[in-house]
This record gives sequence, structure tokens and C-alpha cells, in this order.
Amino acid sequence: MKQLTVLSGKGGTGKTTITASLAVLAKNVVVADCDVDAPDLHMLLHPKVVRTQEFKGSKLAVIDEEKCTKCGLCREKCRFDAITEDIKVDPISCEGCGVCTIVCPVNAVTLAERISGHAYISKTKYGFMAHAMLSPGEANSGKLATLVRQNAKILAEKEHSDFVIIDGPPGIGCPVIASVTGIDAGLVVTEPTLSGIHDLERALQLLRHFNVTPFVCVNVYDINEENTEKIVSFCRENDIEVVGKIPFNPMVTEAMVNGKPIVEYAPESDVAKEIEKMWKKLLSCMRYGSG
Repeated sequence: MKQLTVLSGKGGTGKTTITASLAVLAKNVVVADCDVDAPDLHMLLHPKVVRTQEFKGSKLAVIDEEKCTKCGLCREKCRFDAITEDIKVDPISCEGCGVCTIVCPVNAVTLAERISGHAYISKTKYGFMAHAMLSPGEANSGKLATLVRQNAKILAEKEHSDFVIIDGPPGIGCPVIASVTGIDAGLVVTEPTLSGIHDLERALQLLRHFNVTPFVCVNVYDINEENTEKIVSFCRENDIEVVGKIPFNPMVTEAMVNGKPIVEYAPESDVAKEIEKMWKKLLSCMRYGSG
């Protein structure tokens, strides 16, 4: 079983669009959406949830009113202003740091785990899918992304799947790190813009740090072929293979509006054919090595 994460270093590069198409082409695959803060892969793969799992990623202060003497020390020491004037906990402001439990002279405050989101196991027409949704304002997205990865791996082993394809979150933060640790390869989707080039370099540094084999895909390469050449030259100098150069085509947006991966919606389009070529290259590199 091989694991491939599609990442970008920034949002809006077409990462999810490409992930959905790879899921269609891969056949015996488990898909994971590790963008737990703002997941959108489900809009293209239309999963049917078969199991829901509570995620308890943070804690909430709870005040025992029978023990509480209303001394106000917890309110005074709380740096998040999460204790109201009548000595009650504001669940939105509380960060679960535990200072109130330490300073309370009568031990009236405890920390209780709270549900921070949900993880899901679903079925799609292309195979099983692991995904999740973090509740608004909650933290620990990295832990929830790790749970999604674990669920995907268990599914893949159970179903004897050849691949786990992971739709990584944008950026290079905790949930992205959780999405790339221990994988076989990372596909960085970039665009030929100055910000795209900058964030490509950041994503490649992250993969290098975790000793993950990198590949690069330039999306909408023909909107600025000069910048595309800069990306290709940079990759050549650093021995990184550019496995795909996908052209701009309004049909991609049309496919998204219709809730379908582009390789299914318009299989004869230039975009679909280029993604298919890219998948064959990735398949060869992951199975037999890039060298």
C-alpha cells in the first residue's frame, strides 16, 4: 500500500480538484480529506457516511457551583476572560488551559473533555473515504488530521487497497505536517504566480524535512508560461520531477459546479488527459522508484 498526499503550500491551486480526479483514476483506493477546518472533497466525491466518530480535542473548565465560594480568583487569573462576572464559564472563550483549576482554593474547578468535531468513514462510488470536520473555533486540527490518516490506513489494510490518496490542507502548519508524515510521496500542486512559486518552495522544504519524495504539478500552466519555466527550471536544478503541466480550461469550473471530478465529467478534455498522464507517471514512480 502506497500513500500519496496532495498539498499546495497555499489555498486555491486546484489541489482538491486534482485529488478527486486521482481518486477516480486510481481504482483500488482509499481517499482521505485531511483539510479538517474547511473540507470540500466531499462536494466532488459525494460520500455516504457509514460511521461517525466524536473527536475530543480540547478541554473545557467546569465549575462546581456547590463548592464554589465566588471568590473570583479564577476570573482574575484567566487571561482569556472566559469567566463571567457571576463566575460562570464562557465555553467559547475558554481555552482549557487549566489555570483556574490550579488557583481555585476550594478545588471547585475541573477540566472536562469536550467534543471538538467529528470524524467520518464513508463510501463513495470510487471507494472508501475518511474525512472529518472540526467544529467552528476549535483547535487541534493536527490531531484530527492524524485521526483521519489513521482511519484511512485501517480502511486500506482492511480492504487490501493499493493506495491511500490524501487531500492535504493548504499551508505548512500542523494539519499539513500530520498529512505528510510517513507517506511515500507528496504531490505539490502549484500555479505560475509569484505567490504560487513562493509557497511551492515552502511545501518542498516541508517534504524535504520529513524525507518524503516530492513531485510537482503546475496547474493552469499556460496563464503565465514564463513563470512556469521558472518553476520547471527550479525543479530541474533540485532534482524534483515535474509530473504534470495542466492547462487552463473553463470546463474544470463547469465540472465543479456539476459536482463531478473533471476526468469523469469531461474525460476527453485536455485537462483530463493531462491528469491521466500525470497519474501514470506517479504510479510508475511510486511503484518502481523515481530514479
